[in-house]
Amino acid sequence: MSDTKQTTLQPLNLTAGAVEQLQRIKAEQNVPDDHGLRVGVKGGGCSGFSYILGFDVKKEQDQTHEINGFTVFIEKAHALYLLGIEIDWVNGLNNRGFVFNNPNAKDTCGCGTSFSV
Repeated sequence: MSDTKQTTLQPLNLTAGAVEQLQRIKAEQNVPDDHGLRVGVKGGGCSGFSYILGFDVKKEQDQTHEINGFTVFIEKAHALYLLGIEIDWVNGLNNRGFVFNNPNAKDTCGCGTSFSV
């Protein structure tokens, strides 16, 4: 039997800019209502891990959180790497896209999507 319990602690933060862009993407891509925002990590990238951010359905190993109006899915094994992270959207001259500000990262790379712990 899968665990459908929702946790009340907010493991990560979405800035207003990130929320605005995620809402725009969800609307433009007609993401179904049963999809939530998946935040995770995977091996690879120039610093060892890279981030996962996208819309997906809930999987058995996921923890579910309600954050800034989004249902957020985080695989239990990834929570250690994501606790306290802030996801922001930047739209500057040198960089445009989602930025992950991770207090757990020892090193990050220039692209801002890879880190090591």
